[in-house]
Formats: sequence, C-alpha cells, structure tokens
Amino acid sequence: MGLLSKGTPLSWPRTKQLADHVREHGIRQFINQYHQLKGRQGDCLRWGDEYRYIIVQKSYYDRKAKLRMKGKEVLLTLRAGDSTEPQEVRSKWHPEYAEYMVESTPGLPYGSLVQHFNIVEHNMNFRRSKVQSLLQPDEVVLSLANFPRLGCPDFTFPPTWPDPNSGASCSLFFPDAAITQGLPRSKTVTRNLRERRKEKITINVPIYVDLKTPRPFVEDLAKYGDDGSSAAAAKDNHIYMDALGFGMGCSSLQMTIQACNIDEARVLYDHLTPICPIMLALTAASPIFRGYLSDVDCRWDIIAASVDCRTREEKGFEPLKNDKFVIPKSRCGSVDCYLSEFGSRYNDIPMVYDKKIEQNLLDSKVDKQMAQHMAHLFIRDALCLYFEKIHQDDLREMDHFENIQSTNWQSMRFKVPPINSNIGWRVEFRPCEVQLTDFENAAFGVFIVLLTRAILTFKLNILITISKVEENMKNCQKRNAVLEQKMWFRRNLFGRDGNKADDVSQMTVSEIINGKGDEFVGLIPLVRQYLGALDMDANTACTISQYLSFISARASGAAMTTATWMRNFVTTHPEYKQDSVVSDGINYDLIIAASEITQGIRNCQELLGGIPKTKTTEDIPKAMKKTIQITCLDLRKDE
Repeated sequence: MGLLSKGTPLSWPRTKQLADHVREHGIRQFINQYHQLKGRQGDCLRWGDEYRYIIVQKSYYDRKAKLRMKGKEVLLTLRAGDSTEPQEVRSKWHPEYAEYMVESTPGLPYGSLVQHFNIVEHNMNFRRSKVQSLLQPDEVVLSLANFPRLGCPDFTFPPTWPDPNSGASCSLFFPDAAITQGLPRSKTVTRNLRERRKEKITINVPIYVDLKTPRPFVEDLAKYGDDGSSAAAAKDNHIYMDALGFGMGCSSLQMTIQACNIDEARVLYDHLTPICPIMLALTAASPIFRGYLSDVDCRWDIIAASVDCRTREEKGFEPLKNDKFVIPKSRCGSVDCYLSEFGSRYNDIPMVYDKKIEQNLLDSKVDKQMAQHMAHLFIRDALCLYFEKIHQDDLREMDHFENIQSTNWQSMRFKVPPINSNIGWRVEFRPCEVQLTDFENAAFGVFIVLLTRAILTFKLNILITISKVEENMKNCQKRNAVLEQKMWFRRNLFGRDGNKADDVSQMTVSEIINGKGDEFVGLIPLVRQYLGALDMDANTACTISQYLSFISARASGAAMTTATWMRNFVTTHPEYKQDSVVSDGINYDLIIAASEITQGIRNCQELLGGIPKTKTTEDIPKAMKKTIQITCLDLRKDE
C-alpha cells in the first residue's frame, strides 16, 4: 500500500496545502541520498517476492463464499510469532489495503547462490501454511488475484454495508468496513484520492457478452442508492465500479532485485520494462469483476482507474486554472521512460514533468535521465501526510521522497537505498498477477530473476520504443491475450546498435518465450544457456527445469492461464445461464475448486500443463539455512 509510516493523518485540504512542501523536501532528500550513494559498488544479488493472500469463508449450507474480515487479527498473531524466533524467521508480514488481506515476503532475502532457487517454493508454502494454521475449518487462505464477487451485496463476513453518502469511499458497492483496520493510511488515501479528484472513482470494464447477456448491458444503479452521478459515469456494456478497493483489493506477485550499483539497476529497470506486458499476459488471472464475467483477463487497468486522482483539468476536460499539468495517465500505469543513457534513445513518448524540479536536479548534478524521471514522478501530490512527519531532517529522513515515490504505482519501480542501511540500489518488477499455487508463483519469480542474470551476462538489448511497450500493455490484458495477441518485441537481442530502434516485429507470447526457429532465440532458451554455465546440484537443476517447462507450456497454451481456467469453469458450470453472471453458487464452487488446487487436493493439469509439481521438504538443510542467514533486506521498508 506504500510507505508504512505511522502518525496522525491530516485532512485533504491541509495535505494539499503542504503539497509543494512535500515535493521540495522529497527532492532534497533524493538529491542527498543520490550523491551519497551513487558511487556505491559491489552489492551482491539479493532478491525476494511479495504477494498478498485473501481470506475466504466457505459456507457449505447455503453455498456461499465470502471474504473474511480478520486481516488485522491474523496479522497481529503472525507478527508476534515471527518475533519469538528471530534466528529462524522465514517470513515477514505486512498490512494491506483490505481487511480480508495479509501480505507476506520472505523473512530474509534470497542471495546469489543458485541453490536459493530451490527454496523459493518451500518458503511460499511455509508462509501460506502459517496463515492457514490461524484460520477456522471453514476458512481458507488463497492467492487469488481478484475475488469474483468483490462488491456484490453481502460479500463479506461479518456482513458490511456500503454507504454512498458518507465515509472514505462513498461507494455503492465497497464498504469502508472492508478497508483494513490495521493501517489508518488506507482510509486516508481512499478519502483524499476521492476528494482530490472532486468526484467518486470511476471504473468501467467491458463485459463479456454471452448468448443471454442483455444488449445493451445497463445496470439499474438506483437500487444501490445512486443519486444519478454513478449512472452518468457508467458506460453501456461495461461493469461499473466506483472505489479504490476494487483496485487495491486485488492481489499481485512482485519481485524486488538488488543490483551491484546504480548503473546496473538502471540497466535492469530498462530491460525489464518491455518484459512487463509479456509477463502480465502469462500470469493473467482476473476475468471476473463484481460478479460478472468481463472481456479482459487482467486487473491492471482496473487498478489504474481505481487510483486515478486526476482532476478534470489534469485530464484535459477543462482548461488549466487550479492545476499545473495535463496528465495523460493515472498514478498507476506502464513506465513512461527508460532510465539509462543508452535507453533514452528509445523514449519516443512526450513525458509530462515539472521543469522547475528537473532544473533543480540538474543544478544539483543529477544526470538528465534521472532528473526527468524524478521530475515526472513528482508532478503528483502526496495522498497522505502525517502531522508528525511534516518537518523532517532531509539528511537523515526519506519519508517525503518515499511518500510520492511509493504512490506512483508503475509497472517498474526504481528503488533508492534507504538511509543508514546496507541495502543497495534495487528495481521492483510489479505487473504479474498472483497465481493459485506456490509452484506457479515460484516459477514466475525465479524466471524473472534468472532472466536478469541472462540479460547482464549476455549484455542483451531487449529495448523497444516506449510507445510500443505502451501498446503491448494494452493488448496483453485482452481476453486470452497469451494466445491471441501479438506483442512488439526486439528481433536481435544481441545488437547494441541503438540507432536500430525499428529492429522489432510482432510476435506471439510463445514465440517471445520459446523462440521462433532461426528468426528469434526466445527468452527461455537464453535462460537455459545461462544456466548451462552454472554448477548446480541435481535437485536445484530439476526444480528450475520444471519451472521453465511450466512457463514454456503456459506461453504455448499447453497450460491455461488462471483467467482462462476461471472463465471456462464459469461458462461450463451447470448453474451458469449464459448471461455473464457469476452467481453465489458458481462462485462458491469456484472457490472450492481453487482451494483444492492450492492445497494439492485437486490435480489440475489444465493449469500446470502436465508439469509435475516440485517436491519440497519441510526442513531446509542446515547448510542451506546458513547461506540465507544474511543481513535482512526489508522488501517493504521503502515502498
């Protein structure tokens, strides 16, 4: 959810008054830290994953599945348990936006040893089991990208009810009581975001039109208490949603990777940027919103709309009078520029940035690419400010910088080392949707890290123009994009001629991942080539091979995406009426099936493509434990 400082939240009018103060001191804090650490060298590879669980209650008697509002309670127990065994911490726990969610990371980062790839799935399984052990027999913890009936009447337990006329969300569907009780920042951001834009959040997702779906599909929103404003904002043939919770209530899989220095971090940031839409298509897991089948497979644009705090002036609907910029995008979106000097030649989209901030950075000896990147992030206001954090020592604190940095939810994040820590320059890979099983999540996480090693080892050039990345980000979210859409990708990954920005073609995801004969090598063959030079034990080699085989199968269609599996489950369900509606009964059966797949009770070859699940043991060998007893990288400290 962003910076996890604590304090007394200010009202939006007061926060707005201090917007320039936060920007000014945030930039000062960045400049100080940048110059202190820009020469830092020799940091080892450290990496880790981060993803959210949802807690679901299953009621056998009325065949309903509901989101269980006990995140704060579970989190307190999880954190207390970790603190009692400081030498054996294998998990860390964090509050998330919604009261039905908890977020976890490894207790310690993985390192540069190849054996670490063999313990990722084990760690994920351990974390999941810790949550499950705190639940009742009728409750289950799931890594589900979006709860299918989120926002439907009576979707929580205990029951909670929205109030469209008051509160933080003022939503027709999403109750404030579903916002986490353990992090006051969440409600403050919800209220401030809505007050900043001077109207409710508007999210319109195209509905999947089946044989008996009403045409046009138009909901009667008056029955939810609409005063007419929501009906005016809702589009025909779209699923309408109106709260931050519909985006921040979704779950994702994110990877944070430490570089050896700032230059390597820039290279990784740039070269992973074109990978974002490819991985989003591969991990697609969100085909259902507010109890309806949609015509998209991913949550990304839903999150973007849910955190869109732009005013009508900033959207270009009215002349600029009170605001400074017309801003093309929400705070959540794809990357707008590359960060390295080499990458800058592929920046072909005009970027909105604050020229005064840019000049301040340039005058402070920050290079042009970094100056424009920061000046672009800092066109945004802080969404939450604590009274206790108004005045800071810019040499010893970074909260003003992180306040704005962490609320720019782009597909990649360039992460500055925290003050007084042994943590280096890092990048965060953010687009992936979370998967049902630990095997799948571990496979995607390991693949991303291995791909960064191949990029650095072979000095690959994966860069394409930002405009083509943007086009890919739109296409990768479409229904069954992994098989039916083509993505722009660079043909010659070994060419460093920056003038050949047009050395691209449109390929299927399978061609990008698996290769295209003599025309294109493929990312998995490159990773396998990198692995061929490493000395691996048999168990680690087997684990990695299974992960890569699974991803290859997912790309080729031999393994379904979670979105396709869910869509097929609904449309073939005996209660489905071909009207796009995912009823309570269908949802209940879907949750039961998802739970059984997660726990390994149901063998779902459609999702895994016939790849045998990696076997992990409960006890990590002592030698391996020793390798991970390294200084803890708190993956959430500066988010």
